[in-house]
Amino acid sequence: MSQIISITALASISPLGNDPKTIWENYQNGNHCFTSHFLDHKNTLVAKLDDNSNAIVEALKQSDIKYKSLDKSVLYAMAASRKAVENAGWTSKDAFGINIGSSRGATDLFEKHFQEYLESGKAQTLASPTTTLGNISSWVAHDLQSSGPEISHSITCSTALHALLNGVAWLRAGMSEKFLVGGSEAPLTDFTVGQMRALKIYSNSEEEFPNRALDFEKKQNTMILGEGAAVCCLEIGKKENALAYIEGIGYATEILEHNISISAEATCFQKSMKMALENIDLSEVDAIVMHAPGTKAGDLTEYKAIQKVFGSNLPMLTTNKWKIGHTFGASGILSVEMAILMMQNNQFIGVPFAEAQIQTKPIRKVLVNAVGFGGNAVSVLLSV
Repeated sequence: MSQIISITALASISPLGNDPKTIWENYQNGNHCFTSHFLDHKNTLVAKLDDNSNAIVEALKQSDIKYKSLDKSVLYAMAASRKAVENAGWTSKDAFGINIGSSRGATDLFEKHFQEYLESGKAQTLASPTTTLGNISSWVAHDLQSSGPEISHSITCSTALHALLNGVAWLRAGMSEKFLVGGSEAPLTDFTVGQMRALKIYSNSEEEFPNRALDFEKKQNTMILGEGAAVCCLEIGKKENALAYIEGIGYATEILEHNISISAEATCFQKSMKMALENIDLSEVDAIVMHAPGTKAGDLTEYKAIQKVFGSNLPMLTTNKWKIGHTFGASGILSVEMAILMMQNNQFIGVPFAEAQIQTKPIRKVLVNAVGFGGNAVSVLLSV
């Protein structure tokens, strides 16, 4: 990369909590965050926000009459963004851009509005403006009173890391000095769960760990959905208050064989990782936070891609989806958060049912992967 990018703040709201201390404590225990709820006509495991995070979201919703009609995906993004900007020391006087995306968008509101339309034959006045994709970034911009560009996009499960790529591009182009990037997802609805079941990738496991992400021997798909939002503040140059630095970025897209295809050795991941790592020795990478959603093909093909790139000298490998599920568009920055916490605390967080990996040196560089349906991969190299 031509110029270093600093991550000067990161904030999230997820089943792990909403402050770094609580989140780190939850990463250190060996428990998952899944609970059973009645969705898609049956009891279904999902990862919901914790009670404290729900209280924050509810208080935000009640703070302004205009916020009462917003979808959870918007409110989650607003809650995380407020904290990130505050932690970075940004104010409304700072000109910063915003790019917060989502895979599914306003799923809860859309399903409710559509059901109401089916029953009454009429659409509500706010049905369209509160379910558009641009709803998230525009409301965050309104809430923060920002004056920079606001961008929304949906690139399925690599959405948040694509937002990070966009922020880096704007900063490196000299079009902005600060950018708020991330993803938000509130997918715990009947129809969304139904869609995942239709793809035959949702977990029906009754094991102690029902999402078997990083279990390369599993015989069935074990993906479970989670909800949340995560954003980070990017600034051009090496800042003293940086949590971490973005050293490399990579991206690639595969030629589709079908709508959710990915090749046997994840060619897209091989390309994105090589691009992100082109300026460093591979031995410098201490760990990889994998995308690894808990599906048979998704986990194994990414692992094979890592083997292709790194050979026999693999970094330590981990993921957080066994614990908090797949948060779709928000998952990439939640993985960045995990990577930064491991580097800050110099402690590797592994997967409890996977083969133990022994940390033999300080964790200084971590690679983060994400990929969306159709093989749209992003890799980001972080360092401290």
